[in-house]
Amino acid sequence: MNSRSQPAAARAILAAVSLALVAPAAPAVAHHSFAMFDSAHPGTITGTVKELKWSNPHVALLIYRDVKAGEAEEVWTFEGAGPANLTRAGWSRRSMQPGDKVQVNYLPLRGGGNSGEIKSIVLANGKVLGNGAS
Repeated sequence: MNSRSQPAAARAILAAVSLALVAPAAPAVAHHSFAMFDSAHPGTITGTVKELKWSNPHVALLIYRDVKAGEAEEVWTFEGAGPANLTRAGWSRRSMQPGDKVQVNYLPLRGGGNSGEIKSIVLANGKVLGNGAS
């Protein structure tokens, strides 16, 4: 190697090392925030579980909201943490089954709509499942 190629080789090694150090952080940067939810106006809703979607990156809970006779049925969708966090908080993919009555404590979407972020779930037996946040 001559003296002219040494700086180029050093730059290539430095670039490779820098990329190796920064690449693992890319998924964290790409992850969305929960800023779309309104933490100033928490809500509570009672309903019947339609489906618990146990998948990455976030678990989703769909419920039918209890409505008065003659009113149109409402379906609500709630987003939770990932399965690993919820498992540590006491959840499992079998924590709720279709037909189970639940109370959802949530943060609503800032733009409105039948959706929100799960803060906790109260099951029919009184057991409380947290949101898995540390």
